[in-house]
Amino acid sequence: RYAALRQEARPSAARKRVAVFVGDHRVVEEGVSAYPSSVTALMVRNFIAGGAAINVLARQVEADIEVLDVGMMEDLGDLPGLTRRNVRRGAGNIARGPAMTRDEALSAIAAGIEAAHRAADQGVAMLATGEMGIGNTTPAAALFSAYLGIPVSRLCGTGTGLDSEGMRSKARALRRALRVNRARLATPLEILAALGGLEIAGICGLCLGGAERRLAVVVDGFISSAGALAAMRIKPEVKGFLFFAHMSAEAGHRHFFKSEGLRPIVDLGMRLGEGTGAAIAMQIIENAMAIYNEMATWSEAGITPGA
Repeated sequence: RYAALRQEARPSAARKRVAVFVGDHRVVEEGVSAYPSSVTALMVRNFIAGGAAINVLARQVEADIEVLDVGMMEDLGDLPGLTRRNVRRGAGNIARGPAMTRDEALSAIAAGIEAAHRAADQGVAMLATGEMGIGNTTPAAALFSAYLGIPVSRLCGTGTGLDSEGMRSKARALRRALRVNRARLATPLEILAALGGLEIAGICGLCLGGAERRLAVVVDGFISSAGALAAMRIKPEVKGFLFFAHMSAEAGHRHFFKSEGLRPIVDLGMRLGEGTGAAIAMQIIENAMAIYNEMATWSEAGITPGA
């Protein structure tokens, strides 16, 4: 499959990249996260310093990392290593109104498309999605519900470790988000703008741009899959360029795979995000390429089938 989409007889991925999109969410005001939004900026500094889980795993597969601010609340100024494409300082509270305007969603999508084209121009053949944004499992679940027609009760998970009260708050916020934004859900783009997040829109753009440049886009977990689903609804042919890395432990991810007729590469019960599952899947895809390129055929090995 990788060889076919890359149109290469002997496929390779000499250069790989994980694009980590970052955005905050005012829906955390509803008590949907175990952590405050300030953690987003702290994690970005950790990404840049090379100390996060995705940095460790990216080094293992020899992938570089690009960290893109498309919607952080905190302004990190001229922090070296951060790609600044901030559209607005945090998505709106989806339990009270839309996450962003249509134009803001388009701007975040454009940042993702631009990142994919930049990667292709720099010789990247395999591109992985990553994200960071406290509270972002809530908009991701809202998007799955709107796109797939699945009740939020089947999509509401614990995120980064919610207790029972937090889970009740999250379920209430999701129900309210779908209710207050009901009139804004006519098209795939409007759904993304109303219920999504800026980093999710950036991932949507990365999938769209990656497909345009015939890149293999390795989609990480629950949140990244929401961005990929938005891209597939906007442009269905994108699906053929996406490799879904893993089945997240987050409730609802299984429903997405079943609904779309997709299979993840691995199911390891992961729920960290950042692109960590995608980095693991990159190695598996490279292993498959090595078999395809290097393993002897029966005739090359002097074996006659059925003899």
